[in-house]
Amino acid sequence: MATSTARTGDDGPVPARAAAVVGLLNSRSYSFSPDQLDTAEQAAAVLLPFGQEGMPSPQRLDLVRAVRADLLDVVDPSDRTDSAGHWAALAGRTASITFRQDFSAPGHAELRQVTGDPVVGEIIQSVAALVTEGNWSRLRLCANEECRVVFYDTSRNRSRRWHSYEFCGNRANVAAYRARSAGSRPGTPSAR
Repeated sequence: MATSTARTGDDGPVPARAAAVVGLLNSRSYSFSPDQLDTAEQAAAVLLPFGQEGMPSPQRLDLVRAVRADLLDVVDPSDRTDSAGHWAALAGRTASITFRQDFSAPGHAELRQVTGDPVVGEIIQSVAALVTEGNWSRLRLCANEECRVVFYDTSRNRSRRWHSYEFCGNRANVAAYRARSAGSRPGTPSAR
């Protein structure tokens, strides 16, 4: 996997592995976007950062969809009290993928995949790298319920709520202001 970075918005660089995982998570069907894994050409483009060459097989796509669903449960769990359970589901689904340590370069250790689907293995290595680096918590779902785009939060304090302030954040703030204003007009019952 490449080690370059992608740039999003004004916040700064997004590591290449994080950008690839965000791309995979956003390949799902949501608010205004169809599932990109439903067509072979789009699926190949989504999986290219993970080593996909040519068109992916139906079996690979089924496994990638299941892994993507597990990862989405970890990013935004429906049951926030079961974070360990969501991680365990991902581990169980990818149990057939094994790695071996390679110490062939002096002063360098690398994990090399020895079994399992190579594309899914690269997805798992990317996720593991984000977790190990302490950056997994930077993956978020946009707080706009009508949007729900996954993004990588590059803010220092990791407090970004919207994938795009101009699109989702501004709309939310204007809507909240209008709701407050409507409740405070003379002759209008207050919203207490």
